[in-house]
Amino acid sequence: MGFKGRLVILAILSAALIGAFVFINVGSNWDYVLPRRGMAVYAMILTGTAIAFSTLIFQTITNNRILTPSILGLDSLYMLIQTFIIFVFGSMSTLMSSNINFLLSVGLMLIFSALLYRLFFKKNQQNIYLLLLLGIIFGTLFSSLSGYMEMLIDPNEFQIVQDRSFASFNNVKTDLIYLSTILIVLCAVYVSRFAKYLNVLSLGREHAINLGVNYDYVVKRLLIVVVILISVATALVGPITFLGLLVVNVAYSFINTYRHGYLIIGSILISIVALVGGQLVVERVLGFSVPISVVINLVGGTYFIYLLLKESKKWSQ
Repeated sequence: MGFKGRLVILAILSAALIGAFVFINVGSNWDYVLPRRGMAVYAMILTGTAIAFSTLIFQTITNNRILTPSILGLDSLYMLIQTFIIFVFGSMSTLMSSNINFLLSVGLMLIFSALLYRLFFKKNQQNIYLLLLLGIIFGTLFSSLSGYMEMLIDPNEFQIVQDRSFASFNNVKTDLIYLSTILIVLCAVYVSRFAKYLNVLSLGREHAINLGVNYDYVVKRLLIVVVILISVATALVGPITFLGLLVVNVAYSFINTYRHGYLIIGSILISIVALVGGQLVVERVLGFSVPISVVINLVGGTYFIYLLLKESKKWSQ
């Protein structure tokens, strides 16, 4: 079976899971249940699209399949922002309202990324792994600061911080969904200008330059898009660290093609399958005992270890 047939299978599986999620046990409460479930599904599709799209671009740029955009420290920065607001202003502050908190979180993550890029690209335009190293360092710093404030915070406030650390699709605000949609669509339109370079960028920096790609120019702009997508997805539902790593690597293995047009579609469909299927398991099997991000991170973390062992075995040979 070709990769187009496999995409059709993924599309059918995604539609089946969405149908099961929306219509199972609806009963007579159609007017109440369907809009809520429909909005939750749309939030999953939106989040899955942003994470899968950005992770595939990020791995193409870095030419490394075991890296995710979370390595830049954005998840840790998001938690630092939430912890700082609650620690200083309290959980009842207007800064914790959905719209203000969303705009503040996205804005601060973009400002941090802009400063990080400016510091990096001003001094070194050759080694992108230095940028990743800086991201790891800042991510560790942000996590340490968050942990310190969590130890001093009121226990009731701490519970709110904990809730923010797990992704949730059950209480996403409609206006945030619409705003996120606009931002993601704008990013997709902008990336379409550089989509023709993705297949070449996957060959590495030297090959891309030899084939006529303005490497630094393209990479800088794609990195900006990656940060915007991850910032929007994280601020919308919360951090899901290993989702991108999981779905993109499964897409590479299952679809088995180098063409990024098909890989993007496949990654998005697999992301929808993972999120909707995971939410079904959380609701119908586990009875909401654990958040979906725990399930995704458990599977993704295990798969990440497998990838590390696989790469280690390859290099040892």
